[in-house]
Amino acid sequence: MPANQIFQGIAMFAVLLFSLSFHEFGHAWTASRRGDPTPGQLGRVTLNPMAHADLIGTIIFPLLQIFSGVPLIGWAKPVPFVPANLRNPRSDIVLVASAGPMFNLILALAAAVLWRVNALLLGGVDGGMLATVHDFLRFVLPLLLQINVLLALFNLIPMPPLDGSYLVESLLPRHLAARYRSFGAHWGFVVVLVLVYTGVAWRLIRFGEALVGPVLAAIAGI
Repeated sequence: MPANQIFQGIAMFAVLLFSLSFHEFGHAWTASRRGDPTPGQLGRVTLNPMAHADLIGTIIFPLLQIFSGVPLIGWAKPVPFVPANLRNPRSDIVLVASAGPMFNLILALAAAVLWRVNALLLGGVDGGMLATVHDFLRFVLPLLLQINVLLALFNLIPMPPLDGSYLVESLLPRHLAARYRSFGAHWGFVVVLVLVYTGVAWRLIRFGEALVGPVLAAIAGI
């Protein structure tokens, strides 16, 4: 395997690891702010990847995908929280669930802003350390933007265990919400895999990208 491909794979993995950690930190921080001490007690209100990493979903599966060239998807350990501890359980559950994707979109927005700043401030540098920094950012920032948009949109798919399922559940009557959650607990992961490998998930993601992509591109100046 060429050295540049190895470097690119390592960079993608590092960006994904940070992005997944930021996603779970968003859940943990929001749950804590809404009154549940559980994430803090379990050490999850942190950006330390070791607190969030899942051996299969965060390490093995992404590395296999990165170096085999298939689409990049990974996951981290879900943040445990107790809905009864939240100040307003029914609405706060939605806030906690949506925080992960929103934190990913914040990272994507930050990447877009830094992309423009990098081009404006360092785009004309010909050599030296600043030129190296410019080239590094020009390589990493697109990865940071793309991976975080992908994670945000993927997690908004409305099927347990993904975050979008909580948004749908909040709109359903209580008896239907309970059935929906029960179905998701038994079959949700299987349904998500089917959506991914049949291409339906990617069509949903492309639809979302068509909405947020032009905004981020305008901010980045591309």
